[in-house]
Amino acid sequence: MTATPTRAETGALPADPYALRPEDVQAPPVTFRGRFRYLGPGMVLSAAVVGSGELITTTALGAQAGFVLLWLVIISTAIKVWVQMELAQWAILSGKTALEGYSQVKPRTRRGSWINFLWILMDFAKILQRGGIIGGAVAAMSIMFPVMSDPLEMPSLTFWTVIVMASVITLLVSGKYSVVERAAFVAVVVFTLITVALAVGLPLTDFAYSGSDVMSGLTLSLPAGAIGFAVAMFGLTGVGSDEMTTYTYWCLEKGYARWTGPDDGTEERAKRAEGWIKVMRLDVLASWIICTLCTLSFYMIGASVLHPQGLVPKGNDMILTLSRMYTDTMGPWGHWIFLVGAFGVLYSTLIASTASVPRLWTNTLAILGFFDWTDVRKRRRIISTLTIVMPIIWASTFLVIKSPVIMVVIGGMASAGFLVAVVIAVWVLRRQVDRRYRPSPVWTVLLAVSSTAIGLIGIYSALEVFGVSIG
Repeated sequence: MTATPTRAETGALPADPYALRPEDVQAPPVTFRGRFRYLGPGMVLSAAVVGSGELITTTALGAQAGFVLLWLVIISTAIKVWVQMELAQWAILSGKTALEGYSQVKPRTRRGSWINFLWILMDFAKILQRGGIIGGAVAAMSIMFPVMSDPLEMPSLTFWTVIVMASVITLLVSGKYSVVERAAFVAVVVFTLITVALAVGLPLTDFAYSGSDVMSGLTLSLPAGAIGFAVAMFGLTGVGSDEMTTYTYWCLEKGYARWTGPDDGTEERAKRAEGWIKVMRLDVLASWIICTLCTLSFYMIGASVLHPQGLVPKGNDMILTLSRMYTDTMGPWGHWIFLVGAFGVLYSTLIASTASVPRLWTNTLAILGFFDWTDVRKRRRIISTLTIVMPIIWASTFLVIKSPVIMVVIGGMASAGFLVAVVIAVWVLRRQVDRRYRPSPVWTVLLAVSSTAIGLIGIYSALEVFGVSIG
C-alpha cells in the first residue's frame, strides 16, 4: 500500500525533500491499483489520530453520554476531510507547507501572519494533549510491568516515563524511525481490527445494544452536560487542525509535489498535478474510512459497556477503566489484549507527534526569520534538537498534572478552535488555485458546509474560553 516509486527505491531522491526540481518529475499512475501503490501520508496520519482522539476522548464521551451522540461521531470524522483535501491540493500545486500558506493570510507582518502566531498558542495547549498521550502509554506499561505494588503511583509511572521517552528519542535520533513507523502502523491496524470486531460482536454479550439504541444516537440531540466534551471530540476525532497542517508536510515528503514538478505553465505539468492530486484524494479517502470505523467502534463500546456501569475514564485510572471494555466482554485475557494494543496505539501516536511537531516548529522559526528554510543542513539540525527536547517537555507535563483525559481534552478544545483559522486560510489560498483543479461545484458546496460546521464549533470554543456558558 505504501510502496515508494522507482526514484525513491533507487535512492535518487533530492537532498531537500521540499525542493521542486524538473529532473524529479514523474508521471502519476492512471489506474486505481496504480494509485493505491502510492498511498502513505493518510495512513501515517490515521496511525497518529487513533491514539488520543479515538481511544481516549471518543470512548470517554460514549461512557458519559451513551448512544445519544453517535451522530456527532459520524459528522466529526466526515466533515473535516474537505478542508484537509483543499489544503493538501494547494500544497501539491505550490510545493509549500501549510504554515507557509498561513503566513500569506492578512493581516500579516514580515514575520508571519496572525494564523502563525495563533498556531504557536494552540501548540502550547497541545503540549498537554501530548503529555496525556504519554501518560496513557506509560500507565499501560506500568500496569503490565509494575515496579511497585501500586502501578499507578508516581514512582512506577516516573520509571516508565523515563523508559518510554528514552526509547522514542533513541529510535528517532538513531535514524530507525521508518522501522518504528511501520511497526506502529501494524499495531494500530491490528488493534483497530480487534476493536471493530468487538463492537460488532457486542450484541452477543451481556452488554448487547439494540437497533433502537443505534437509532437514538442518530437523532441529532445534544445533552447540555456533554457539550464541552463533544466539542473536544470534534477537535480530536478524525483529522484535526494540527493533522491537517501536518498532512501537507507528509504529502510533500512523500513526493506528490516533487513528482508534479515546478509550475512551468505547461499542459504537461497541469496533467501531472491532476494525477497526483487524485492520488492524494484516494489517500484521504482511505484514511477517512479507517478513522471512521475506529471512532465508531470505540464510541459504541464506551456507550455499551462503560455507560451502563457508570464508568467514565478519569485521571491515571483511565487505562484501567478503558480496559473494562475488554475484560467485561472477553474475560481476564482481554485485559492483556487491551493493554498491549493500547500501548501500541498510543506509542505510535507519540512517535508520529515526535516526528511531525519538530518539523512544524522548525518551519515556524524559519517563517519568523530565525533561519533560511532552504538551508537543509541547519533545518535538519534544528529538527533533530527539537526531537530530543520536545518529548521531554511533554512528559514533564504528565508527571505534573497526572490526568491524561483532562490533558487530552484541553488539547482537543484548542485544536477545535484553531480549525476556524485553518478554514479561513483554506478559502484565502483557494484563490491561488486554478479552477481546473475543482472537480465539480459539489466539492465547493461540501467545502462550504464543512467550513460552516467548523466555524460554529470554533465560535463555541472561543465563548467557552472567555467564560460564556452555552446550554
